Amino acid sequence: MQSEAPPAYVKTRRRRSPDEARAQAIACARQLLIQHGPTGVTLNAVAREIGVTHGNLIHHFGSAAQLQSALMGAMVRDLAKALQTAVTHVRSDANAPRALVDIVFDAFDEGGAGQLAAWLALSNRYEHLEPVREAVGDLVTALDETVRATDGAPQHIPSALLLLTLCAFGDAMIGGPLRGMLGRDAESARRIAAHLLPNLLDQINTGANNY
Repeated sequence: MQSEAPPAYVKTRRRRSPDEARAQAIACARQLLIQHGPTGVTLNAVAREIGVTHGNLIHHFGSAAQLQSALMGAMVRDLAKALQTAVTHVRSDANAPRALVDIVFDAFDEGGAGQLAAWLALSNRYEHLEPVREAVGDLVTALDETVRATDGAPQHIPSALLLLTLCAFGDAMIGGPLRGMLGRDAESARRIAAHLLPNLLDQINTGANNY
């Protein structure tokens, strides 16, 4: 007489809290944005990637637009945190220019801030950038303390940040193809920015008024 086979093991899955479900959906949406651009961030795509129904996402976010707004908010907060990290490096690191370059370039590239900035610009939703304002101000102050600008208010330090941010944004958006056309390696834009930034700050520190 054959013994009865033991019952198959059924894997149980812990029910996620609403906050966990939202966080997972936003993390997935971020990866879709980085990989496919704004058109890749749809409820169907996110639901498929994380294994839930379209209706489940509607329950958590209400609409595709609200999911996209939640994603923008999360990414802007991450960008603000990256800038605060840059402030810490500027105040404590002797190699601050290269550290600052890497932090900002990483935020725009791997962090997705480049895609986010393009998305905000194309959809004219700049109000989402408001949380970054304070972090940018802190970074300007930290740079001012570092270079000990002689003319009081740090009038030209924003120019240094403008140069760095535009370099990072451009590299995130089209740096790969351009580097290929010009025969440059993946680190070339970072090296250029790291070389230019101290020179620009030196001009600021000596009171040069051309920026």
